[in-house]
Amino acid sequence: MKRRRMSAVGLYIVVAGGCLAQNPTATPTQPPAVSSGSPAARVGLFVYPQKNQTPEQQANDESACYASAQQQTGINPTAPPPPPQEADKKKGGAVKGAAGGAAGGAAIGGVAGDTGKGAAIGATAGAVHGRRQQKKANKQAEQQSQQQGQAQQQQTLDTFRRAFSACIDSKGYSVK
Repeated sequence: MKRRRMSAVGLYIVVAGGCLAQNPTATPTQPPAVSSGSPAARVGLFVYPQKNQTPEQQANDESACYASAQQQTGINPTAPPPPPQEADKKKGGAVKGAAGGAAGGAAIGGVAGDTGKGAAIGATAGAVHGRRQQKKANKQAEQQSQQQGQAQQQQTLDTFRRAFSACIDSKGYSVK
């Protein structure tokens, strides 16, 4: 009996351990910490000494050029990007669709013999279609606004990189 209980407990431990190992939510893992590194690395640039500068001198030069680029451009590359602008949302798609659908439905209903019923069916179908078109247009406008914001952020960062590169290049470094 004791042996059976020990076997059951051992089996339970093995099964539970296997489940924990396979269950990603059982043991939360932290993403690797991103080290800020050198000022050049923070903005995605690689700096190589061309005149046998020491690592300490390179660190000092990079810091000085980073501060200079910030002062010249007024850009802080570590600041979060501004929130995207609200896209112009279209309104009234269901109403416009219902009106168009009702007109078409009335015409079809007139041919079939019941104008009112045709108009009601057409209005419902038109409202649904109009609402779908409105949602589609709003989604496209939102995506376009987001893309414009990302392009503007990239352009801002590129301006900062050019200022930093010009400074560090003048101190005898190669920048890529």
